[in-house]
Amino acid sequence: MLLAQQILIYFSETHYSMLNVSKIREDFPILSTRVYGKPLIYLDNAATTQKPRCVVEAERDQYYTANANVHRGIHYLSQQATDMLEQARVRVQRFLNAPSEKEIIFTRGTTEAINLVAASFGQGLKPEDEIIVSEMEHHSDIVPWQMLQSSRGVKIRVIPLRDNGELDLQTYASLFNSKTRLVCCTHVSNVLGTVNPVSEMIAVAHSHGVPFLVDAAQSVPHFKVDVQQLDCDFLAFSGHKVYGPTGIGVLYGRSALLEQMPPWQGGGEMISSVSFDKTVFEGLPYKFEAGTPNYVGSHVLAVALDYVEQLGLDNIAAYEHQLTSYAEERLSAVPGLRIFGKPQGSRGSVVSFLVGDIHHLDMGTLLDRLGVAVRTGHHCAQPIMTHYGVEGMVRASFSFYNTEAEIDALAEGITRVSRMF
Repeated sequence: MLLAQQILIYFSETHYSMLNVSKIREDFPILSTRVYGKPLIYLDNAATTQKPRCVVEAERDQYYTANANVHRGIHYLSQQATDMLEQARVRVQRFLNAPSEKEIIFTRGTTEAINLVAASFGQGLKPEDEIIVSEMEHHSDIVPWQMLQSSRGVKIRVIPLRDNGELDLQTYASLFNSKTRLVCCTHVSNVLGTVNPVSEMIAVAHSHGVPFLVDAAQSVPHFKVDVQQLDCDFLAFSGHKVYGPTGIGVLYGRSALLEQMPPWQGGGEMISSVSFDKTVFEGLPYKFEAGTPNYVGSHVLAVALDYVEQLGLDNIAAYEHQLTSYAEERLSAVPGLRIFGKPQGSRGSVVSFLVGDIHHLDMGTLLDRLGVAVRTGHHCAQPIMTHYGVEGMVRASFSFYNTEAEIDALAEGITRVSRMF
C-alpha cells in the first residue's frame, strides 16, 4: 500500500474534524526530546518545522526501494523514480491549485526559486526598469534584485512599513509608472506575522500590466494558498517549512511568462538536443531544472503535503490563530515586554518581541537553558530591524503541534529571565 494511502486511511479512521494535538504530537518523535534536562518546547517553526514519521519514513523507503536517476533510464527503478517525481509535481499542482503541472518547477527552496526569477526574468530588464519590493521582505527577496541593480542597472522601489506592522498600501499604489516591471512581496512576514492582502496588491499590479511574485514560505504551511484565486504570476515556497525535507522547494510560474523566460542554468535534463553548433532547450518545466533533480525530496514533499491536507488546512489555520492570539495575550502581560507589529487583520503564527533592555541573544540563550527554543537576531530581515530601531528581536513561531501549555512555559520563562536582569 502506498504511504499516502496509509496516511489517508489513518486520518479517516480517527475522524479528524478538529485537531487532536496530543495525538498529532505522537507523529513527531523529536518533540519528546529533553534539552538540558527539560522537555523541549520547540517554538522556532518559522525557521523550519519538525518532520512527522511518515515524512522520514518516505525518504528512507525511497532510498531502499526506488532509488535511481530519473528521466534517463529505461530500467524499472529509473521508471519508478521518474513516476514518483512527476506524481509529486502533480501533487504540488493540486496543492496550489495551479492550472498545469508544467507550471511547477522544483528548486532547492524559496531562495533559489526567487533567484531563478531574478536570473531569468531579469534578463529581459533594461537599465532604469523598476522592481517594487516591500520594507518587510526577507533578504531572499531583496538581495537578488540588488544583484540585478548592480548588473543591469534596474532600480528598486520600496513599499514602506507602518509602525503597526502593515504595509502602506496607498504609497504602494503610487509607486507604479511606465518603467515598473515586477512586484515582489511576502505573503506573511517572517518577523511580524503580518498577513499581507496580496490578492488586492496583485490586482493593483495587474491594472498596470505588471506581474507579481509572492513569497509564500510563511503562508503555505499555515493556511490554504490558491494561486488561481490570488491570480499571482509567480509563487515560491520551501518544503522544510511545510513539514517536508530540506533541499526541496517550488516555484509556480504562469506558463505564458515561463515560456518567454530563458533557462537560468545549463546542463543535463533541460535540453532537447545538443551539438557544438546549437542547443535546443526542453519545454516546461524541464528547461528550468538542469542536472539531476532532487527526486527523493520531491516525493517526500508530496508526502508532507498529504499529511498537512489530511489534518485540514482550515483546521490548522483555526487552531494556530487561537494559539497565536493566546500567545499575544500571555506575553503582553509580561512586564516590560514589547511585541512588534499590531496588524489590524489576523497575525500569522509569529510573535516577535523584546523585554526592556535585555539583549535578544541573552533572552534566547537563557530560554534555551529552560528548554524553550526560540529564534533571536535580525531574522534575515534587517530593514525591519532598522525601521524599529533595534538590532534584533526574539521570535516565537508556532505550529499545530504546539500547545497553550508550551506558551505558558514561554511566558513563565521570559518572566524568570527578566528577573535576572
